[in-house]
Amino acid sequence: MNRRRFTTTLLAAGTALTLTGCAGPQVQDYARETPVLNLRDYLSGPLTAHGMFTDRSGRVVKRFTVTMTGTWQGDSGVLDEHFIYSDGTKERRVWRLKDLGNGRYSGRADDVIGEALGETSGNAFRWRYTLALPVDGRVWHVAMDDWMYMVDARTVLNRTAMSKFGIHLGDVTLAFTKD
Repeated sequence: MNRRRFTTTLLAAGTALTLTGCAGPQVQDYARETPVLNLRDYLSGPLTAHGMFTDRSGRVVKRFTVTMTGTWQGDSGVLDEHFIYSDGTKERRVWRLKDLGNGRYSGRADDVIGEALGETSGNAFRWRYTLALPVDGRVWHVAMDDWMYMVDARTVLNRTAMSKFGIHLGDVTLAFTKD
């Protein structure tokens, strides 16, 4: 019986260490990083972004350009995004944003399932949501783990990990420029 208890304890400890190692960064890890990303200021007015989607092997699948305009009234904002993809297709997403205070934000868009939740700290913003993504005539609900990092007053770099059922599907990488 003692041997079984030892084995069970050892397995539990190993599992805990493994899960802790997979925890990944938290937005508070960037609290001391500058320049500080004030999301409302950055997402006000015109912006342009250039990006790409890579599959899980790292192969570039699509490239795109996004022109955006952000407006705020009180603690409510709208980010109107217009995508043009390398294959000529176009897409529009309109985010309705809410500043919840203390660096926390929520957002909704027509192709987002439920509510997106995000938080800023230092130069970073982490945004998580589920996207209804059309793929080969079907719609997949894909988990998006979206990180933005302010580089300077005009530039924000963005990387989004996409997954379904915990399986990594690929990444979206963007470079935003404030016009």
